[in-house]
Amino acid sequence: MLPKSALLTRHSFLAILIAFSGAAGDALAESAIAHEYDVIVYGGTAAGVIAAVQVARMGKRCLLIEPTHHVGGMSSSGLGMTDTGNRQVIGGLSREFYQRVRRHYDRNDAWQFQAEADFAFFREGEDAAWRFEPKVAEQTFVALLAETDVAVLKGERIDLGSDQNGRRGVKLRDRKIVAVRMESGRTFTGQRFIDASYEGDLMALAGVSYRIGREANAEYGETLNGVQLANATYHQFASQVDPYVVPGEPDSGLLPGVSGTAPKGDGSADERVQAYCFRMCLTDEPANRVPFAKPADYDPLRYELLARYLAAGTDDRYLHPAAMPNKKTDTNNNGAFSTDNIGMNAGYPDGDYAVRERIVRDHRSYQRGLMWFLSHDERVPAKLRDYVGSLGLAKDEFEDNDHWPYQLYVREARRMLSDYVQTEADCRRTKETPQSIGMGSYNMDSHHVQRFVDEDGFARNEGDVQVSPGGPYQISYRAIRPRREECTNLLVPVAVSASHIAYGSIRMEPVFMILGQSAATAACQSIDADCDVQEIDFLSLRRRLLQDGQVLSAP
Repeated sequence: MLPKSALLTRHSFLAILIAFSGAAGDALAESAIAHEYDVIVYGGTAAGVIAAVQVARMGKRCLLIEPTHHVGGMSSSGLGMTDTGNRQVIGGLSREFYQRVRRHYDRNDAWQFQAEADFAFFREGEDAAWRFEPKVAEQTFVALLAETDVAVLKGERIDLGSDQNGRRGVKLRDRKIVAVRMESGRTFTGQRFIDASYEGDLMALAGVSYRIGREANAEYGETLNGVQLANATYHQFASQVDPYVVPGEPDSGLLPGVSGTAPKGDGSADERVQAYCFRMCLTDEPANRVPFAKPADYDPLRYELLARYLAAGTDDRYLHPAAMPNKKTDTNNNGAFSTDNIGMNAGYPDGDYAVRERIVRDHRSYQRGLMWFLSHDERVPAKLRDYVGSLGLAKDEFEDNDHWPYQLYVREARRMLSDYVQTEADCRRTKETPQSIGMGSYNMDSHHVQRFVDEDGFARNEGDVQVSPGGPYQISYRAIRPRREECTNLLVPVAVSASHIAYGSIRMEPVFMILGQSAATAACQSIDADCDVQEIDFLSLRRRLLQDGQVLSAP
């Protein structure tokens, strides 16, 4: 008989089976999943995976539910250019993930299309890798899960519908979530719940308060929130571009993507959400390149504004293809007209699945059409057209999704409204942040929210802010748990309680993983202490977080 340490537990086998067997394997494995758990994590994002692993490492039964068939969220959907800020404050399981990625690339067989020596972004002696291929991120998350007793359920979405008894997706009793129900009708019970989704669906179904959009600067005494006209100089039009279908004729209507509503004054509140895009994994390696195809619904009018911008002779960068291993890229938005489908995500945060899928399809159509336009339209300067035409989708990525990223980059959706809200003052460290459970340090970073006609009759973007907080800052435990009068056994490490501009810095994948681990630790300790998540002994939580390598204050 093999020693116990060499045997796969039922749930470890389950995690491997689900990860590698496809949809048929998912259905087979799901039939073995129990219905009662200590902690249920909804959302297999990077934060969700890390939270589930931490729960298991603390000896609790955990179920991780992921609506798609892939774990890792944006980290495994093309966002390989990690927005780190100060890397010294990335600790715990978050750093362990990046360390494991680095160990992968230390192997000779990890390099198929270039030599490691030709990749200039790994620093000698550094223990972690901050740039990586999507498939390597997913493999790393799968391996982390396979080492634990976490039960992984894929392809099941929480029920967003209602009936005469209220929301079907969540069963509540005395301000506690008792069970979650999937669209399939399957129901799972737990003692504690963690909402690790980008959208905050579990949180919303539980009746927890939340915000969508931008607060006025005056609400929290901020300077970078609300409408941003004066600050919106980045990714901005550098020349005057006519926004009308027939140039100079307002009666002809506006070009696609241009709003007919002028923004309110600087610093005023609205419900607009910063732009989304897909983080494409591209390559110029002929042996691994899938050329851009012309979308069936291609509409050249969607890119007329860009054609006019190009005709103005503007010297701009229209893509940001950050280099990844094996001659691949993480291609992000760059410039006034790029991969961000500005203003086209209205309704997504609170939308049902049909509304969201419509928005996702529109973003996919827009971005695929953009790549076709840049690589084929004769109005694009030859140098730019040839460059984009030399690129294509990486053939060995997202192989079951036509080589397109699995997830839309939902930079911001709902944000919980707890009795503590992280604000610009926390980010700038002009106030004391209570009960630190981790740190952020990246820019207060918001992409544009709308494209409009300015007072001179030309196209202009609004909303982009890129301001450094000036160093690492603390994130409060109180920002990941709801108000006690709303829900007492839920933690929310992704749709955290933060103002729009503070969330612009917090919303980075390493930080989400940090907060996922801290949420899981708090959930387990509240079970052991038989108390609400609002009443845990914070000193005990702090000790365990430090023991597990979390960084709670600046070095």
